[in-house]
Amino acid sequence: MPDTSIVAAFDFDGTISTTDSLRVFVRDTIGTPRFVAGAVLAAPWLIGAALRVVDRGTAKAAFLRASLGAREKAQLERDAQHFVAHRLPRLLRPEMLARLRQHRALGHRVVLVSASPGLYLRPWAASVGFEAVLSTELAYDEQARFSGQFSKPNCWGPEKVRRLEAWWGDNPPRVLFAYGDSRGDREMAARADHAWIRGQGRLMPLTDADASPRAS
Repeated sequence: MPDTSIVAAFDFDGTISTTDSLRVFVRDTIGTPRFVAGAVLAAPWLIGAALRVVDRGTAKAAFLRASLGAREKAQLERDAQHFVAHRLPRLLRPEMLARLRQHRALGHRVVLVSASPGLYLRPWAASVGFEAVLSTELAYDEQARFSGQFSKPNCWGPEKVRRLEAWWGDNPPRVLFAYGDSRGDREMAARADHAWIRGQGRLMPLTDADASPRAS
């Protein structure tokens, strides 16, 4: 029987996708010359983030500000639709889409938790059956242009757990599965009853025995 008290939380970049989807999206949207120029302009922030002296979200916003500029929201949404239809499908891992379908077939709630923008993740996630998308969100000014900032904190590391807990509110799952691939998923994995990090073993089987809470 469907069990909606079980939640499966999936990271996107490197977990469901084969690479950093944000870099691909920006490069496809503005072209290689502007992409490279944006990276050069944002280099102080990007280097600072690599050295862990600048917040990752601050560096990401600086890169998007330098590369996308004050792009109109309507244009970005059209860019996202084109990306989802023509480029994103080539970045997806079939085995992770199969795992998503397996959770859905068991009646579990599935949620995407990603540091990449909801701008393009939301339309894609809706098409494959995710119930919700918890992601980094772009901010826009009064003229509906990208402001160069985020409207919510970068959805990475501890922020992923905060977003999950805010999403389920007073109804936490009986069992939480988490799928990730990097340091940014460590806190989400620690919060889960069953966690899988790419490169650290095979996917756990989904059986009745595995749909039980972790012993405390």
